[in-house]
Amino acid sequence: MRWRCSVTKMADSSVEIIEGCRLPVLRKNQENEDEWPLAEILSVKDIPGRKLYYVHYIDFNKRLDEWVTPDRLDLKKLQFPKKEAKTPTKNGLPGSRPSSPERDVRKSLDLNVQSASAPSRGKTLPTPKRKAESVSLATQVTAATPVPSLPSSAEASQASVYPAMRDTSFSIKSREEHEPLASLTTNGTARRLIPSQPGRKRKNCGGTDEMVKVFQNNNPRCSTVYLPPGEDSQDSSDGIPSAPRMTGSLVSDRSHDDIVTRMKNIDCIELGRHRLKPWYFSPYPQELTTLPILYLCEFCLKYLKSLKCLQRHLTKCNLRHPPGNEIYRKGTISFFEIDGRKNKTYSQNLCLLAKCFLDHKTLYYDTDPFLFYVMTEYDSKGFHIVGYFSKEKESTEDYNVACILTLPPYQRRGYGKLLIEFSYELSKVEGKTGTPEKPLSDLGLLSYRSYWSQTILEILMNLKSENGERPQITINEISEITSVKKEDVISTLQYLNLINYYKGQYILTLSEDIVEGHERAMQKRHLRIDPKCLHFTPKDWSKRGKW
Repeated sequence: MRWRCSVTKMADSSVEIIEGCRLPVLRKNQENEDEWPLAEILSVKDIPGRKLYYVHYIDFNKRLDEWVTPDRLDLKKLQFPKKEAKTPTKNGLPGSRPSSPERDVRKSLDLNVQSASAPSRGKTLPTPKRKAESVSLATQVTAATPVPSLPSSAEASQASVYPAMRDTSFSIKSREEHEPLASLTTNGTARRLIPSQPGRKRKNCGGTDEMVKVFQNNNPRCSTVYLPPGEDSQDSSDGIPSAPRMTGSLVSDRSHDDIVTRMKNIDCIELGRHRLKPWYFSPYPQELTTLPILYLCEFCLKYLKSLKCLQRHLTKCNLRHPPGNEIYRKGTISFFEIDGRKNKTYSQNLCLLAKCFLDHKTLYYDTDPFLFYVMTEYDSKGFHIVGYFSKEKESTEDYNVACILTLPPYQRRGYGKLLIEFSYELSKVEGKTGTPEKPLSDLGLLSYRSYWSQTILEILMNLKSENGERPQITINEISEITSVKKEDVISTLQYLNLINYYKGQYILTLSEDIVEGHERAMQKRHLRIDPKCLHFTPKDWSKRGKW
């Protein structure tokens, strides 16, 4: 305690902490134990009698950012921001720019990429700071080890399975030509090369189809082969991030982050019977950001500055459910389809609310290109919003979800997986395979991986033999049955570590632990979508008249 007092005194007298400083900050971890992670000072605020510091914990999610008091700062390890280094400009006059190690590394990597590729004209896009997703499997592959490449999209891989057996292995014959499966990306991490894949049109290749045979109770000595990642990866395929699409993409361009958007601006939101603590910045009107509580109508999502204003609004608001068409109802769960053009005000208010809990997406006030699917829970007072997802009316990249969110009061109750399942049910009705728009948030990635794993394992475990012969299935058939894009199927098999390579064939092995874990997970999954309760007719949005 004496040491903390002396530190506070130092902060008040001799050391001036400014924006950009880094130092350890005291916080409680999940076990309610003290820890001192490194944090960056983003803002300093003077209030009567003391100072407050807004800190971002390095390598932690931004939703943990908070205002702290001086007694939580460890000034013994204070790091001041580096001074600006003068650099020559184009006309030879001295200039200056902040000397940042991350920027220097990024510049050198960009130069390497440009030298390795053909020269291009025009401006070079800035490389946004993005934390690479750690994949433990990738570290075991070296660029010097050639391994067989995956079957392409046109080469459907058939599988045969013995029924009623726990340990099951699928084997896939590889192509004669092998490709190295790993390369070095611009961020210095090992990255596997993705074989070129044709379009979505599936062609029957006749004798070139690669058979998948299944062996039981095999315990072969085989070297593990890691499949190329699908779109599960957070980075682009060549390591260079692409610009946000102008056709309605909600991916945030992190190169335009500033000190304002890095800080939470809303303290608390009251939505119906819940009070929510926002995680991230959301561009609500400036005059509302100074209020202790922001009040929202839970039916039309209009924002108001006081409880009295909300009560007066509720006497005039006739909505008791989201605007739009109710396309699904089972029990107390309903889904409403909302056109971003026909219900623009509601859609904009929904985006403002969602931005409080989504950091990796940007906010477009032009909601015309989007459809919003809002999940609600019904009681005697009306239909209360639980979560939602949005999708583009026309997606050239097979995206069936642009943004997806379960509100914090309803998280960890199975609603997130229900939203994902509903998005794929819509894709099934449309006769398409779909994938969520990347990058996914940390919680979104966990939810999608869990859904993909359970869906694929459910199909593999339910395969039965016919006429005493081994049943056969292709990866394309799994994709068509589930409407999950083939790249996501492959990345899920990689994540589950089901694939080995043995005697020129790919082996899928369902171990006892995986089967038992899947059965336990399915027993806990009570909320499921019933296709019979879905009343949905897809539209051809390519005809602009229907917008």
